[in-house]
Amino acid sequence: MTPKLLPDQTFYPSPTMAMQAPPETLAYVALLNPDPTASDALAVLDVDPASPGYGAQIARVEMPGIGDELHHFGWNACSSCLCPYSPHPHMQRRYLVVPGMRSSRIYILDTAPEPRQPRLVKVIEADEVIRKTGYSRPHTAHCGPDGIYINALGDAAGNGPGGIFVLDPESFEIKGRWERDRGPQHLAYDFWWHLGHDTMITSEWGTPNMIEAGANPELLLNGKYGNAVHIWDLNKRRHLQKLDLGPEYQMVLELRPAHNPTETYGFVGVVTSLKDLSASVWMWNREGSNGNGTWRIRKVIDIPAEPADADDLPPLLKGFGAVPPFVTDINLSLDDRFLYVSCWGTGELKQFDVSDPFSPVETGSVKLGGMVRRQAHPARPGQPLNGGPQMVEISRDGKRVYLTNSLYRTWDDQFYPDGIRGWLAKVEVTPNGGIRLSDNGLLDFDNMRPHQVHLEGGDASSDSYCFAGGA
Repeated sequence: MTPKLLPDQTFYPSPTMAMQAPPETLAYVALLNPDPTASDALAVLDVDPASPGYGAQIARVEMPGIGDELHHFGWNACSSCLCPYSPHPHMQRRYLVVPGMRSSRIYILDTAPEPRQPRLVKVIEADEVIRKTGYSRPHTAHCGPDGIYINALGDAAGNGPGGIFVLDPESFEIKGRWERDRGPQHLAYDFWWHLGHDTMITSEWGTPNMIEAGANPELLLNGKYGNAVHIWDLNKRRHLQKLDLGPEYQMVLELRPAHNPTETYGFVGVVTSLKDLSASVWMWNREGSNGNGTWRIRKVIDIPAEPADADDLPPLLKGFGAVPPFVTDINLSLDDRFLYVSCWGTGELKQFDVSDPFSPVETGSVKLGGMVRRQAHPARPGQPLNGGPQMVEISRDGKRVYLTNSLYRTWDDQFYPDGIRGWLAKVEVTPNGGIRLSDNGLLDFDNMRPHQVHLEGGDASSDSYCFAGGA
């Protein structure tokens, strides 16, 4: 008897329907080993409050390679498989695609039949990635309607340009480089899309040789890191427009487009300003109609640096007398209402109401860690924390936010020279605005440093949607 090919029950046509899904019970976390001669890992956490093991690490998959620098990862398939122009409803959200950002390996982990204990089923070695794409240092993986898209920071020698390549979502064979016409794009970092408008957005950080030894003061002060966002024709795979923020604004990182597929706006975080060490969030949008409008970008949030004693600052910052916010991640709730902004330098997570994306309003804040403040968690008031809110993940229903504190090994060591001691914190969200640290929501990782978190069944940064409504 032929089995029925039914859509994965974690796929939803619209963000509205995804918000009504059952809450997550598991979280997957990429763990960096600060020893570059040792193995990284993927941890599985029990996040079900009804479980006797709530808040504990229940499994850990050690990678067979060394020096991988696990950073971001993603699913092989998600709700974009339901898009009508490239439907793959028979796919399953089953495999985790886990790139090693420094080693250029890619690990494939199977979460079936036991999601609590994923199994490593395939390793794509660096030489295959480089041979088939010309790229190295894979960074972010997103499941698209027709494949798994992965961006890479540079070429085989660690220079530019970086770009995007595609994997087959079932065989995990590398299909090749994505770009047909890259135009002026050279630096690469994040990417996302407006599927309903056939548009991809990409951002800029730096080539591997610009970042792997830490932040380079000469490059930074001369405005050589990324300062632009790029607009692409997703179907034709060609560059359309460069949105330049100006050389003052350095390191244009995480992209968060509106989840509502009828909208053509989104937010991007900028790490620092050369003028005053402030950080910022910018909003892009398309002005015009019938798909022929011009894309524009403007700054909508400014976060100032905080005065600090030079003795409390890492060497790179002592001459400035201030601690920068260092916005290293942002995330947008599925209803497009709340934007979360992590300030890894000052040790703060900010919540903004972006119902009007042109005029965000700050509605909440929690402080934890920080280069100078070292704010303790209320559950352990006597334990100063280092690192700060860095990677941000939001549950589908928008009621919970998960934070981790490691950025990138060499940058961790540069800005927190006493070493990052890894932690994950859970934040509770008040429905109409406001956030608080969960009383029992702090987990230590011993000598490992946590980076990206993804949640069972999807989260605010896992999926893209092709339909706006649905109940």
